[in-house]
Amino acid sequence: MPPFPVALLLALSLPAWADGAAATTTPDKQGWSGSGQLGLAATTGNTRSQNLNAGLDLKFTGGNWIYHFDGSALRSRGVVSVSLPGPNGTPVNVNQYRVTANRYTLGGSAALVLNPENRLVSTMRYDHDNFSAYRYQAAIAVSWGHVLIKNASTDLDFELGPGLKRYRIEGANANHTAAIARGAINYSQQLTANTRIENHLLIEAASFDTFAEDTTSLVVQMNKRLALKVGYQIRHNTKLNNVLLLNPYGGVAKTDTLLTTNLVYNF
Repeated sequence: MPPFPVALLLALSLPAWADGAAATTTPDKQGWSGSGQLGLAATTGNTRSQNLNAGLDLKFTGGNWIYHFDGSALRSRGVVSVSLPGPNGTPVNVNQYRVTANRYTLGGSAALVLNPENRLVSTMRYDHDNFSAYRYQAAIAVSWGHVLIKNASTDLDFELGPGLKRYRIEGANANHTAAIARGAINYSQQLTANTRIENHLLIEAASFDTFAEDTTSLVVQMNKRLALKVGYQIRHNTKLNNVLLLNPYGGVAKTDTLLTTNLVYNF
């Protein structure tokens, strides 16, 4: 997966680097903070469909510890053409109203702040998807986190470390465990007083497969609590297994994309 969104966003922060922002850090806000987001679209009549995506992001900072919890869900239903056995075994194409996407992800981390620039981070992530190459992927890792920029307009940090992944290939019954190398880049740039752009890149590299997820978002703050958010997400697996071809619900594409428009509530 080409890291074009990351490269583009990092380019936006060059003025901050030129002004010496790389050496500047601001302290983390103590206590709870977070946001919830929701997007919904539905049609009836000549066409029939339902699309729902939701997300929750929570953060707690206390002393030298930073705890982060997040979750997201995607579910869609629509009319699809399905081939069914007809008279004398002849296939017949019929339209059926079916689930076309069903995915949810849960994640969490605990970071021990060693100094303003460095931290030790433990992370976990669980991803369940009925229509992807894998029924589920669960990963834990311990990483070194380093803050490159943290000031009033720009946040940029990365995490790197080893971990383990538990997974099941779609269409199979066996679970597998493998060692991984985990890397993450988190970037946020304030463009105007009420507009910012964010990018989060996650890579979990293993011998059996490398999973990468890149999410780019444009957030427009309408007031203190409400914001509009447009997001574009790319998910990529480098390898697939032939057993997927035996399961009609298993994904056979290496790359999935998701475009969302959500209402966000900050608290």
